[in-house]
Amino acid sequence: MVARVVTVAFQGVEARRVDVEVQLTGGEQIMVVVGLGDKAVAESRERVRGAFTGLGLAMPGKRIVVNLAPADLPKEGSHYDLPIALAVMAAMGVIPPDALNGWAAVGELSLDGSISPVAGTLPAAVAAGAMDLGLICPEACGPEAAWAGGTRILAPRSLIGLINHFRGTQLLSEPRPGPMLDGANVPDLRDVRGQDQAKRALEIAAAGGHNLLFCGPPGSGKSMLAQRLPGILPPLTAAELLETSMVHSVAGLIARGALTRTRPFRAPHHSASMAALTGGGLKAKPGEVSLAHHGVLFLDELPEFSAQALDSLRAPLETGEVMVARANAHIRYPARVQLVAAQNPCRCGHGGPGKGWCGKAPRCQRDYQGRVSGPLIDRIDLQVDVPPVAAADLALPPPLEGSAEAAARVAAARALQTDRSKRLGEAAPVLNARADGDFLDKAAALNDPARALLARAADAGHLTARGWTRAIRLARTIADLEGADSVGRIHVAEALIYRRVGAGAESAAGG
Repeated sequence: MVARVVTVAFQGVEARRVDVEVQLTGGEQIMVVVGLGDKAVAESRERVRGAFTGLGLAMPGKRIVVNLAPADLPKEGSHYDLPIALAVMAAMGVIPPDALNGWAAVGELSLDGSISPVAGTLPAAVAAGAMDLGLICPEACGPEAAWAGGTRILAPRSLIGLINHFRGTQLLSEPRPGPMLDGANVPDLRDVRGQDQAKRALEIAAAGGHNLLFCGPPGSGKSMLAQRLPGILPPLTAAELLETSMVHSVAGLIARGALTRTRPFRAPHHSASMAALTGGGLKAKPGEVSLAHHGVLFLDELPEFSAQALDSLRAPLETGEVMVARANAHIRYPARVQLVAAQNPCRCGHGGPGKGWCGKAPRCQRDYQGRVSGPLIDRIDLQVDVPPVAAADLALPPPLEGSAEAAARVAAARALQTDRSKRLGEAAPVLNARADGDFLDKAAALNDPARALLARAADAGHLTARGWTRAIRLARTIADLEGADSVGRIHVAEALIYRRVGAGAESAAGG
């Protein structure tokens, strides 16, 4: 007799079906696990044996063969403990053989028979629902799995509770979804004194989903501004919340099923490696760019990151996904992020003339900022100089407008983009920062003066082909913030200024 239980193997945020097959045969009393499992899977034998002992169950005096099919799919992690234990109990007759029909299972076993939480419960529940199965998971993961919606969930605390449920002596109730946090702790833009130009750039970036770079001396408020970007972004939609939560679930970052509609904000240290930023490592876990999916990736002290780590972000910023290549698999993680970066003008911090200026300028500035490659800089739509905050600004009362007012303007601009996407036949809303091809030509048609200004900037060598497209996208966002139907010369001029080609373009255009 062969007992079978369904579980899953994770490849990125995708959960693929795995059938756990258990057969009891004659021979030496030993458990053998086959099917390309890693060290944690191999150790399941001892955890299952210990859990049975903790429940007072004796392992069968036969050879136990556990097959994880398909055999050529790599299996990693401790979540195979529970399905292996269930299949063994079904083969032993401890639970009815047909009781596991219609269920998938994930969970790690403790030696006392309790079921410990595991990462990836949410994508496992989504995959189980797609296979028309319910999911058995640890009690601590039940509120997370319940967010899958429409999938039956059993969340026992221990193996004995699950055995009693299948025998009909104890009924387990389905868990409720975890709490939805309101994100009330997001800092307010009203805390930033002065820096009106930087605030304007932050609002434009939020409205269109554009990448942004702040350059200024220490203490000028670059990090403060970046940290307040999530507070003016619209909350995650239901689809975005599910995608983001699945990434966080695989990374083990969801506590007791608590989700939030506030967009992620990730700020890795500048010592982060390429694998830490884009994903990888021993088990190809998601990196910071994927953990910030549908949110903000903030890179402070941008030139201090290694060149290899920074250049690894170039493809994700264009495609919105990361592909981690392995010898036996290619693992994809979503990475549709908004990059916000900050840097000092030079190594000592202050740069050119002014209070505390650097005596090695301009060579020090050129060498320091040259650590960031041109192709990466070309993918940043807004580059803003942030001057030191004057004492007069610090003495003033807080500004009248804060995050709430900026968020209202951002929401109105994004509503225009959503309506435009529907009008042009797109299935999902397209942010200006992602507009391309025919859609961009129709959404951001330039009038003659605007196109002439942009052409002069390109002819003067100030724009690459990518820069041309990104300048049009940025101009479209600026027009949306003003509620303008068409993109005019004034919108293109402001866009070119933020791409640091405005002065040359205006001169080429004759003023």
